[in-house]
Amino acid sequence: MEFSLLKNLIDPVILFFVFGVFAGAIRSNLEIPPAIAKFFSLYLLIAIGLKGGAALAATGLSQTAWLALLGALIMAALVPAYSFLILRSRINPYDAAAVAATYGSVSAVTFITAQQFLSRNDLDFGGHMTVAMVLMESPAIIMAVLLASLVRSQEAKRTSLAAGATHTEPGLSLKKVLHEAFTDGAHLLLIGSLVIGFVTGAEGKKIMEPFVVDIFKGILAFFLLEMGLLVARQLRESRKGISLFVMGFALVMPLVNAAVAMGFAWLFGLPKGDAMLLMVLAASASYIVVPAIVRYAIPEARPGIYFTMALGFTFPFNIVVGIPLYFATIGLIWG
Repeated sequence: MEFSLLKNLIDPVILFFVFGVFAGAIRSNLEIPPAIAKFFSLYLLIAIGLKGGAALAATGLSQTAWLALLGALIMAALVPAYSFLILRSRINPYDAAAVAATYGSVSAVTFITAQQFLSRNDLDFGGHMTVAMVLMESPAIIMAVLLASLVRSQEAKRTSLAAGATHTEPGLSLKKVLHEAFTDGAHLLLIGSLVIGFVTGAEGKKIMEPFVVDIFKGILAFFLLEMGLLVARQLRESRKGISLFVMGFALVMPLVNAAVAMGFAWLFGLPKGDAMLLMVLAASASYIVVPAIVRYAIPEARPGIYFTMALGFTFPFNIVVGIPLYFATIGLIWG
């Protein structure tokens, strides 16, 4: 196995991301049509779901797999909790709840990029880690909604006491939020692809291989080019609204979350590949599924804060620096 930041940077898909940031920074008119970018996103979800399901069908859910899934669920609940506690004293509590949800959830593209990195370095990982990614979406959203509801109830109580009134506004429907979380198109497509890959197994993988394997890296390169353009645009538009504390949180928190996840991976005796992917999942932040749901669930929060933190800072940090850094750390600790 080999590690070097330079070797990661000269991977074609990473260079397309860097080029996209450069093109966006110099205000080039280069763009990927939105409909095509959406197709790339859907393709990647289908591909990772099918491959993960097929791998899971081949290996089954061993004790190691169950421990990996347990670690994922623990991190999905733990990260929003301590993120909220850190943030609420420095930023608006609604923003804190939204950021907590964003960082408690995961980035599928970061996960896919990490898988490519592991494959390039000949390190195996289990198909159950795709299940872990699916499991980590919803707990973070539920935690954030509960935290936001707590903030609302406290504010309503203070307002009522000040006004001498007893009437409070009706709370947000948790049922509706959960429905949004579980039926969101991207999330549902990933789950469906995972199930189809598991049901069809090796035969299905063989049939779909030209689609989900042969052209996968080319599609990923196009998608990361689009992400680079989007990162540059988001940073340009949000420069004035991001404080140094928020920026620092977006860059430091991935390292903290990855370290906590590594502790659980070591405690549970996970193999290197699974441990690395658990670290990546914990270190990533959602910028697609969760922000879309949070805009409804926590309308008081500012998208310019939680979306920019996840996409503008944490995502590029993980893609360029984080993934090879986590890999090196795993190599040192696991030997």
